[in-house]
Amino acid sequence: MGAICVAAVGLGLAAAPVAAFEFFGIKLFEDQSEKDAEAVITDPQKYSVDFSVGATGAIENVVRNASALLADQGEPASGAAGLLAKARGDYRRIVAALYNEGYYGGTVSIRVGGAEAANLASDVKLPDPVAVTITVVPGPEFRFNRVTVVNQAVEVSDPADYVDPPSKIGFGSGEIAKSSVILRAEQLAIEAWRQQGYPKASIASRDVVADHASNTVDATITVSPGRKAAFGDVTVSGTENMNPDFVRQQTGLTVGEEYDPDELALAQKRLDRLEVFRAARLEAAESIGADGLLPYQLIVQELPGRRFGVGANYSTIDGLGLEAYHLWRNLFGQAERLRLDARVASIAWPIDTEQFDYFFGGTFTKPGIFTPDTDLIAAVSAERTIYPTYTETSAEAKIGLSHVFSDQLTGSGGFTFERNRFDDVFGTRDFTTAGLYSGLIYDGRDDKVNATEGLYLAATIDPFYEFTYGNAGVQATAEARTYFGMGDDDQVVLAGRLKAGLLLGPDLAEIPPDRLFFAGGGGSVRGYGFKSIGVDDGSGNVTGGRYLLEGSVEARVKVTQDIGVVGFVDGGYVAADTFPGIDDLRIGAGLGVRYYTGLGPLRADIAIPLNKKAGDPDYAIYVGIGQAF
Repeated sequence: MGAICVAAVGLGLAAAPVAAFEFFGIKLFEDQSEKDAEAVITDPQKYSVDFSVGATGAIENVVRNASALLADQGEPASGAAGLLAKARGDYRRIVAALYNEGYYGGTVSIRVGGAEAANLASDVKLPDPVAVTITVVPGPEFRFNRVTVVNQAVEVSDPADYVDPPSKIGFGSGEIAKSSVILRAEQLAIEAWRQQGYPKASIASRDVVADHASNTVDATITVSPGRKAAFGDVTVSGTENMNPDFVRQQTGLTVGEEYDPDELALAQKRLDRLEVFRAARLEAAESIGADGLLPYQLIVQELPGRRFGVGANYSTIDGLGLEAYHLWRNLFGQAERLRLDARVASIAWPIDTEQFDYFFGGTFTKPGIFTPDTDLIAAVSAERTIYPTYTETSAEAKIGLSHVFSDQLTGSGGFTFERNRFDDVFGTRDFTTAGLYSGLIYDGRDDKVNATEGLYLAATIDPFYEFTYGNAGVQATAEARTYFGMGDDDQVVLAGRLKAGLLLGPDLAEIPPDRLFFAGGGGSVRGYGFKSIGVDDGSGNVTGGRYLLEGSVEARVKVTQDIGVVGFVDGGYVAADTFPGIDDLRIGAGLGVRYYTGLGPLRADIAIPLNKKAGDPDYAIYVGIGQAF
């Protein structure tokens, strides 16, 4: 056997699963890594590769990237057998890469020690190192001639059920005959039927014929829609401490409801949000029942009932902060969670415990309180925090609901009660406050800890009544963040943030300081102390204000795959009774570095206040996990 020839005059193919596409016995898109992996290298066989492609440009890069021999040539193979196994895998990988680009008439030759690898026995004796020569001639590019989808679903007007027809992704006469396009066309053809309630839709047959005289491909896909169905009963297995009836309820699937793959995807997300399963998988029955119902089995594996975590952050202004939490999962069999949090912050040298900040709190969450997407949340906390502008000693309790409207939109609301003591420019004052809280968040970012595109919007409205002075008030905030990635793999990202706040109520002296607005700190205006920017009364005393406006602009540039640099400018101002003017703007600017990990970027920023006032630092350094916003 000589070089593998990709060419063929005609080709008829039996149907194959959409996960793999078989030509000449070669499965395209199949992961060969497990088959070619060498767990232990017992007899190292070194080799060098001479790679030649009879083409330039994109097709050359595609072919070279498909070769495991080329990618791994710095590492020895596991003996002659391991090297030949890798070479035979390269035949498949390179041919699959050619098909994927629409080249069906090429040849692939892989010679090991001068002989074609396909002709060598596994126990052959090879020199060490051995020369490997790979020669690829792609041949001509093929285009589709006739394309047909038999039993194609009728297009629907409902946006929730609409699926692009195969012609939208290049499955049409005159288009490049990429094997991936045929695979994607099959997926779209099946998905169109499933969106209309046919869960067992499948590819009945696939007929692909390459004409080498005209360099064209005829492709016929035949779809078997199967029967229309509705959801049947969900049987739960694998539960140990969880209530299986509650688990079934949390899927939100209703017996008799028309089958919809979107509802299945939503059910999976609801199960994941419970945070009690290591794995949760919905499996459909093999066939639809005589009653038109399709039963499902939900197989779950529970996580341990407890977990804990620790964290730390540091800035040169605010000092070191240490925090820890302990979480209990599934307290009563319905995924209830109790989380206890503790934090000690403002740790600086020399050590002075009287200047430390302390926080302790507990949060109880009961999922599925009214609907599978609604949680009951109750929390209590106590803290003592020393800010640059005031000291707070307080206790708070709150109870409310959180509801998930969609993947991007969530809302929350409830009741809150606080007892506070504040020491600030107005002296020592006690407050008792009751109020409502409400918030709405739209999160369309592609990544919550390292976004490269998308939009984030948040708004809150919190009315309250303070009993000590007998005053009512309302606080409102709105924030927007946006991200623009540029270049290959979003090498450059421009990020922007804008936040505004408004407080309606009595005189500043009769409003709890934690209801007033301040700016400054790592998540606000870097270069200034946390909550150090407020309203100056003219005598050097700073209080909070009724109005807040702040924003940030960052340019994030990846220097390598793991290292990035950031340049940023932050600005913000706070005003008492009128909206602040440009003269009140406080600006900080600086540079940062990022080390990208699987958990998110590690962040280190240094910022300088550009229009500092008395008491402001010369610079500030911030260290943490995740981007600044």
